[in-house]
Amino acid sequence: MDIKLDEGFQFGLGAFETIAVEEGRPILLDRHLRRLERAAAFFGFGPASVRGVTEEAVHKFIADQSEEETRHGAVKVVLSGENVLFQMRGNPYTEEKYLRGFVADISKVKRNETSQLVYHKTLNYGDCILEKRAATAAGIQERVFLNTKGQICEGAVSNIFFVRKNKIYTPQLNCGLLPGILREYVLENFEVNETVIYPEELMYYDECFVTNSLMGVMPVRQLGNICFPHRTRADKVRTLSLIHISEPTRQAEIS
Repeated sequence: MDIKLDEGFQFGLGAFETIAVEEGRPILLDRHLRRLERAAAFFGFGPASVRGVTEEAVHKFIADQSEEETRHGAVKVVLSGENVLFQMRGNPYTEEKYLRGFVADISKVKRNETSQLVYHKTLNYGDCILEKRAATAAGIQERVFLNTKGQICEGAVSNIFFVRKNKIYTPQLNCGLLPGILREYVLENFEVNETVIYPEELMYYDECFVTNSLMGVMPVRQLGNICFPHRTRADKVRTLSLIHISEPTRQAEIS
């Protein structure tokens, strides 16, 4: 693999996408490529498609991998000023993990909602990786960032949602969070209220779940010292999302 030490690899001025692959099919590929195009424009790289990051290129890369790798895996696409890289890896999320649900806590690291970098999926990803590793070392699955105003914004590798009286709530974008692919999908297909949420308000919610492209919809059974014993709405969102995404031509009834 020929990697040039450009500003992406020296200073984190690059972008990436991690695309779930199920039975050889990239999930929500068009949405990932659109987000990568936005990041490419933000960094001034020129169109990602002109650089060779296209649907055809992703499909060809997947076809060149082994059947075992593409049964339940992920394609990572990295784009920087002088580099375009494709990499295949496994998807660590299993049905057992959904059945257990996540335990998470609040990070002491603050998200800077004034930085444009937080609104793109960039190679400047150190805070997320370090906090995810710290969570694992603590025996939990996720850390959740607050912004500089003390508002909940997102997880280290996820977007976060809450449920109260069967209504879904999520932090609004300007709280300082990445507009995730699954977040975008849930907002388009379910009735979701984007709002400002503070940690001291968590006791008033009945459920919590997090999303990203590889885990899909993951119930959270505890965040900090707040327990969420219910997962009815989260399970319904997950079930209907799996139907809709795995069978894109089928019109699932979303409510």
